[in-house]
Amino acid sequence: MAAANALLGVALREATQRKLQRFSELRGKPVAAGEFWDIVAITAADEKQELAYKQQLSEKLKKKELPLGVQYHVFVDPAGAKIGGYSQRLPNASALGKIFTALPFGNPIYQMLELKLAMYIDFPSHMKPGILVTCADDIELYSVGECEIIRFDKPGFTALAHPSSLTVGTTHGVFVLEPFNYLEYKDLEYRCCHRFLHKPSIEQMHHFNAVCRPGNFSHQDMAGGDTTPLKLESEYVYTDSLFYMDHKTAKKLLAFYEKIGTLNCEIDAYGDFLQALGPGATVEYTRNTSNVTKEEAELTDIRQRIFHLLKGTSLNVVVLNKSKFYHIGTTEEYLFHFTSDSSLKSELGLQSIAFSIFSTTPKCSGNTSCIIQSILDSGCSVATGSVVEYSRLGPNVSVGENCIVSGCSVITEAVLPADSFVCSLSLKMNGYLKYSTMAFGVQDNLKRNVKTLSDIKLLQFFGVCFLSCLNIWNLKVTEELFSGNKTCLSLWNARIFPACSSLSDSVTTSLKMLNAVQNKSAFSLNNYKLLSIEEMLIYKDVEDMITYREQIFLEITLNRKQFDLEAS
Repeated sequence: MAAANALLGVALREATQRKLQRFSELRGKPVAAGEFWDIVAITAADEKQELAYKQQLSEKLKKKELPLGVQYHVFVDPAGAKIGGYSQRLPNASALGKIFTALPFGNPIYQMLELKLAMYIDFPSHMKPGILVTCADDIELYSVGECEIIRFDKPGFTALAHPSSLTVGTTHGVFVLEPFNYLEYKDLEYRCCHRFLHKPSIEQMHHFNAVCRPGNFSHQDMAGGDTTPLKLESEYVYTDSLFYMDHKTAKKLLAFYEKIGTLNCEIDAYGDFLQALGPGATVEYTRNTSNVTKEEAELTDIRQRIFHLLKGTSLNVVVLNKSKFYHIGTTEEYLFHFTSDSSLKSELGLQSIAFSIFSTTPKCSGNTSCIIQSILDSGCSVATGSVVEYSRLGPNVSVGENCIVSGCSVITEAVLPADSFVCSLSLKMNGYLKYSTMAFGVQDNLKRNVKTLSDIKLLQFFGVCFLSCLNIWNLKVTEELFSGNKTCLSLWNARIFPACSSLSDSVTTSLKMLNAVQNKSAFSLNNYKLLSIEEMLIYKDVEDMITYREQIFLEITLNRKQFDLEAS
């Protein structure tokens, strides 16, 4: 099994490097018709996020980091129900967007946008007119035979499918494939889907015949991506990632949207479109709201109308037996894949120190730290399992294990406790530039909410009862403690983070409140203007944050040029 996984790893690495090389050759150059995408569309949750995306796209085009001659568009969600999210499970991506998440490789650093465009580099030339839909927080790596091509040329929908464990299937979409007669195992297979299950239970997977069993064919090269590689004797399912819809289907959905006007409920492009497809699709799912973020009155009705609109539309599946699907949408996944996951590191060419100044070499085996576009003094220490991005850390700074440090400047002596999340944002408040740093535990659930003030004791901050934390910080429990919707109280809208006049003061102050909780020692926040993460995103100064990153970029570039001159 180990030998088979090693072979798979080599195949994925070679296929991935070829795609990255081809994309690299297109960066900063005009592309020929049909060679690349006509339009790259990014959805934003609000006007602030739209501005952030447009500014970052503009910078990328200026630096020739993207192919030219392509229409890059940002579409902001209309008022009401949202398509784009705020990345509450990975808040260092909240301000500037998941699609602009930095990755630890490349010069300059690749972000998720470039990686997506690189991984799909072969698609446009084998695709009929239509739309490809993908998420901003996952990575699909795949290898197909030299003579095999992934085509998107059939009517209706076409989706990629990856072999996964049944456990992974419970948090993804699962394909129930039509029976298929074949004599040998293939890296790539074109299959028809009978029906699509959205985040099904293991019992449902068995009930609807979605489970494949060992012995169906020789699948020794198959591995599981998000989890440990599938064992030879284990059952498996095929899970989703991205999908394509042809031009005719896209027009049908557009006409439907124009007919109903404004959507007042959250429609899921995976759960609500794909579950309507295939000959085995039934209307029952439209009444199941267990996976819905917010349940609105008209949700079931709209879902049923979409079901009837799409019923009879085919769902074609491109089965990629040599593929892996990686999700990095949470703090735990982000830390694991960037520091501990030797598979992804090898397959994608991730680096422990990526485009940074840091003389200390991270450990070579097991967990390592990961430094992305940052300047760290040689006297600074970063423990294993931690990620530092877009930051400056001084000589007396100690970062504990499993931390995320983003956009920070720490000049004075400081200790970041293990498992802490520290992320600084630039703010524009009443015309003045301010800074605020969100700090909490990497395992804290920012989305968890309670309805009343008396229930906030059920929330946890850095593993401690939130009520106890408020006592440590000398803060009173009132409605004013929370921003936004007062019937939805969470760490996301708790006004607990100080606004300061300098970036370094902001980090130092938030670290003091974090250390106070850890040491159970008082640290009063009464004399500070306090903000929630929700408010930070409202006040965020995108231009200043991009400028700060650019300053670090230029300093690293000059340092490298100086080093090259001295070396020669």
